[in-house]
Amino acid sequence: MLEKLIIARTLRVPASTGAAGDGGAVARQLDAVLLDAGFAASRELLEHVGRLAPGPAMDLAVTAVGAVRELVGDHVRHNAYFLRFPDGVPDTLEFWAERMGAAVHAGGGPPGPVNLLDLPGYGTYQHTYADLLAAHDALIASAGDRLTLLRLGDTAEAEAERLYLAMAGGATPLGEAGLAALSQLALACVDGPQPAAIPVRENRAVLNGVRLVLGRPLVAVDTTTDVLRLACHVSGGDATLAGPTRFRAFPRRERRVLLAALHDVVTASPAKLGDVARYAERWKRLGERLHPHEFPQWPHARDVFAVARGERRVPSPAGRAEAAFRTGDVGAAASALSTAPGLLLRSADRLLRSAPADSRATVVGAVAGALGSASGRVLCSLREHVANRRVPASARMFVGRSRRAWVGPDTRAPLPDDLVAELSALLDAEIAARLPALDRPLLVDPAVRDVALPLSGKASAGGFAVLPRGSRATVTGDLLRFFTYWRQAGRRTDYDLSVLLLDRDFHTAGQVSWTNLRHTSIVHSGDLTEAPAGATEFIDVPRAKGERYVVPQVNIYAGESFDEVAESMFGYQTRAKRQRGMPFDARTVRARSELRGDGRVALPIVFAEGAHGWQAIWLHLYLRGTPSFNRVEGNTFTIADRVRALVERRYLTVGDLADLWRARADVRVWDGRAPDEPVTFIGLEAPADLPDGSDIYPLDRLTELIPG
Repeated sequence: MLEKLIIARTLRVPASTGAAGDGGAVARQLDAVLLDAGFAASRELLEHVGRLAPGPAMDLAVTAVGAVRELVGDHVRHNAYFLRFPDGVPDTLEFWAERMGAAVHAGGGPPGPVNLLDLPGYGTYQHTYADLLAAHDALIASAGDRLTLLRLGDTAEAEAERLYLAMAGGATPLGEAGLAALSQLALACVDGPQPAAIPVRENRAVLNGVRLVLGRPLVAVDTTTDVLRLACHVSGGDATLAGPTRFRAFPRRERRVLLAALHDVVTASPAKLGDVARYAERWKRLGERLHPHEFPQWPHARDVFAVARGERRVPSPAGRAEAAFRTGDVGAAASALSTAPGLLLRSADRLLRSAPADSRATVVGAVAGALGSASGRVLCSLREHVANRRVPASARMFVGRSRRAWVGPDTRAPLPDDLVAELSALLDAEIAARLPALDRPLLVDPAVRDVALPLSGKASAGGFAVLPRGSRATVTGDLLRFFTYWRQAGRRTDYDLSVLLLDRDFHTAGQVSWTNLRHTSIVHSGDLTEAPAGATEFIDVPRAKGERYVVPQVNIYAGESFDEVAESMFGYQTRAKRQRGMPFDARTVRARSELRGDGRVALPIVFAEGAHGWQAIWLHLYLRGTPSFNRVEGNTFTIADRVRALVERRYLTVGDLADLWRARADVRVWDGRAPDEPVTFIGLEAPADLPDGSDIYPLDRLTELIPG
């Protein structure tokens, strides 16, 4: 439902257009149920529900409750293998001995090697969810329990239009969940207002996919690659072009639209043919589906496939630059890239490292000349990159669009301090100049200062309170409780929640997993080896531990991948000392992240102990792993070097952007009290008591802060 999507992404409940009446009883019920899930309805929302007739009021309440429960993972039953977890969990050897004894008592098997995972009663629930309920007291309420505000929005149509325009016209690429949401919104808003510009090319593919199927004119197609992305998307493939696509058959009407678009792009700029060679094999396969020879009225479309087949050569700026690099002419390489400012800035480090000292000023001049023409996202990315180039990194990590991480030695020579300072000053000045002028004070929540700028949705994941890769958040409470839930789609699937403990030098200090149920006071809830109706594993970590880094992970031991299962998630709860309750309680959930990625080991987050307490640092990484039998013991070094590379990296944050704003705005730190005048507020979520007329940038709108 569109309303659930809006609530999940904005924490705004679309106003109902149902009949008026007395919905006061429903409003009171809604308030109580939301509180039980860790949410609070705003006064305006409760008043709106109370003015509706009981039927529409109940429809709105059911939609809102269903959306927020799913958001925090409360829409499924989280059972635990050990009935009284975290109490009553035996030591690992004691547990195996008990299972062996049960097997012998039941008749056992022949003497010889025993597969422990096949012992009777292992890996499947031995009690019902009702048994779990009966074995645990109700949650003891704590002042630290989460309470997230749910606001009243405009009508569903108005909210969908606002969200559609923001996502479609955003400057940041979306992740898988975001692209799926955009596709749903584009279908609903195809005949309404459209964004003035669509800078992200994957977004163009999603929007034009809907328009192509519905017979609407395409929008914002200005490169040949835009057409290729569109063809991949409507074929069920990858619009980012990171993976292969099996092109479907296109009806003649669609072939006419795609070929006409190619013809128009090349007619307007023949140099755009230079992009074709990069994806030559895909173009050749697409040509087999489009039959361009059947449409002589679009000759320039046929030129695209001639370049793909090698019958024509059209050098691209990147190709000319590579040729110059091979001859050692760095100045010529910079000149070749000057026609593509974004590409020039992405190549700035290589140009500066390769340039002789006497020509470095020329390269800096070329970089400075490209700043005004590049996107704000590229400027911010380069600013972050430059800040990390004063000294070699402990390891150089590469993270692809699928969030798979590779690590190698950093063999690059560091950039000189004076050059780093010069480039940083140039970039800061350009970024600051693009920040909008504000006619009211800028109020910044301290909790958002360490959130990494969301320069790509692919550096994050769908879910609740999920922050971009590299973001840091303060962790309160005495106990961390990790949980992972999965539900297999067709075949037996075994996911294993584990924790790797690292010391301050990133050396292994211990682990907790199905092979080691306890490590000092850290405890595992028990191993589950299949999930036809869903399964949950928990790990409790008291925050008083001495380990420097706590790295939760989800290993695929057998079965379906993260992209194949019907559902999978990771999250963490925090609880006060002696706070009892069920193993899972929505009120204590601080974050819940969907597990969707290319790999067999998921690393969603790391918890680091610092001078001022614990911080959660988001990773959003996946490791290739092995097809089966992945265990924490088998990847300790691989995980440690990736965690170290990310923890030691300096990310560009919302706080950095706020500091750049100080020259143009009255920037204030929010102290938790309501301001006396309308403000522009930036925070993880919107406070309840901001004055009317305030402009609010909560977590879902942080991408809008990135300069255009």
